[in-house]
Amino acid sequence: MKKILNRRQFLQTATQAGAGAMAFRYAALAGMLGSATVPNLLAAETDKPVKLGGKPVRKAAFPVWPVYDESEEQALLEVLHSKKWFRGEGQYVNHFEDAYIQKTGAKHCVATANGTSAVLAALGVLDVGPGDEVIVPPYTFVATINAVLMHHALPVFVDTDIDTFQIDATKMEAAISDRTVAMLPVHLGGGVSNLDTILDISKRRNLPVVEDACQAHLAEWRGKKVGNYGVMGCFSFQASKNLTAGEGGAVLTNDDEIAEKLYAFHNNCRARKTASFNFTYRGTRGANLRLCEFQAGILLAQMARLDQQYETREANATYLNQVLSQIPGIKVAKNYEGCTRNAHHLYMFRFDKEQFGGLPRAKFLSAMAAEGVPCSGGYSPLNTETFIKDALKSKAYQRIYPADVLANWAERTHCPVNDQLCNEAVWFTQSMLLGTRADMDDIVAAITKIRAYGADLAKA
Repeated sequence: MKKILNRRQFLQTATQAGAGAMAFRYAALAGMLGSATVPNLLAAETDKPVKLGGKPVRKAAFPVWPVYDESEEQALLEVLHSKKWFRGEGQYVNHFEDAYIQKTGAKHCVATANGTSAVLAALGVLDVGPGDEVIVPPYTFVATINAVLMHHALPVFVDTDIDTFQIDATKMEAAISDRTVAMLPVHLGGGVSNLDTILDISKRRNLPVVEDACQAHLAEWRGKKVGNYGVMGCFSFQASKNLTAGEGGAVLTNDDEIAEKLYAFHNNCRARKTASFNFTYRGTRGANLRLCEFQAGILLAQMARLDQQYETREANATYLNQVLSQIPGIKVAKNYEGCTRNAHHLYMFRFDKEQFGGLPRAKFLSAMAAEGVPCSGGYSPLNTETFIKDALKSKAYQRIYPADVLANWAERTHCPVNDQLCNEAVWFTQSMLLGTRADMDDIVAAITKIRAYGADLAKA
């Protein structure tokens, strides 16, 4: 076990070793973080990385996701024994929708099969279709874009704000044309896009906003839960999400009429059942996008832990922000002033290889994994993906859109800032933020060690 030095002993040791500059840097950390973490960082700068023959920072795994206990088992058994397994017969989906309304403060909730279905339904309710354009970010999961393409609408990408990883709302208005019918900002990684600016554009240009909050459970803008600001807000309960049933989704709205349209769209155009089967149809189209009773049961059990898990992630993310922001070459993702609660679905930062001795990001990620700290490089630029270009070359899009609109699309949706972000981003998953303070110290120690030997690792 390593001897833990107090702050005075640490500074004396560092000074005696001739590390005046290093002592000054760690003195600042010691003053902010206390004496427990700093000696670990000092050791990290002297220990060799695994890639250079050293020992790993850690061998233990980070917390495993998902978390469950007998509550989920009991919910599944109750649904099983009820013999009412789908929406329309059972009550678990209804109970979940009521519980999510209470959690988010929304007036209505319609549960869906997944987050993609939620966005698909929201756009369908707005009658988005062929010939329309929808404003989207290039830094998001592909499902956001697929939902637009499924309606044969044209996704129009707006560049990223590199400091927050969110869509750059100051550039959205310039992307609007006479074909634009909706704006689809994404609250990426649990943060919140710049809703003040987006809602101002929405009001002035009479364009509805659909919030893609699939990664932002419990996130808030100016004290109110996201999903309540646009005409609709979409959520995902896919396996990686902070609230999960493996799959599942939901759409929130505070509009009574939209709520009924949502229900019909996700139920093959069938309105809500009253006393008996209701074969009244409404809307322009629809699909079977319903959540099942088993998933709703799991979600109700998962919700019992949601607030406590948020508190743990918040404490660990705040700690990492304090420490990592002191390391040259690490630029932690920022929140806008209006984001009063980040859900921390991802912990994101930018990696400057020049501050790490010219170490390429790919080698940094590999070195971190070798130290026992898994991380990823995040998304690629969606606006340059081949599948979108192929979609625009398809028979349907060639028939729908004028040749000049398709010919100018690539130049119009060029996102150079996002290209830079995609080359610099590093992510930790939300489950890692459920770890202990010692786990967070290991993350910092691994980064510190790799930076100290960055130039050597770059040559390895």
